[in-house]
Amino acid sequence: MKNLYSFDERNRIVEKHLPLIRKTILRNSTLMKAAHLDYDDVYQQLAIRLIRCVEGFDPAKGKLKQHIEAQLQYELLNCKNSYRRYGLTGAPRDLRGAVISLNDCHELAVA
Repeated sequence: MKNLYSFDERNRIVEKHLPLIRKTILRNSTLMKAAHLDYDDVYQQLAIRLIRCVEGFDPAKGKLKQHIEAQLQYELLNCKNSYRRYGLTGAPRDLRGAVISLNDCHELAVA
């Protein structure tokens, strides 16, 4: 059974657990530096994941804080994904600084 949080309750829970985002980022700072991830971008993605995590939490399956920590860690690992970073599926891992023409993008989309 899913939770029955109202929007106010959900927002209160999310605000209470916002420090977990910073904790997750600090714990994985080496990964963020190695993957050249921007702090603000990662923070935004983790904040969205936190909201979705609280909305979809099932109290029968465990503790909320453990669920949030696991989901934030998973999301942080997905932030280095090429699709998340550049919006392109099948992009090489290190696409920084690459310039792609719109014609090439169109040809890739059609193929």
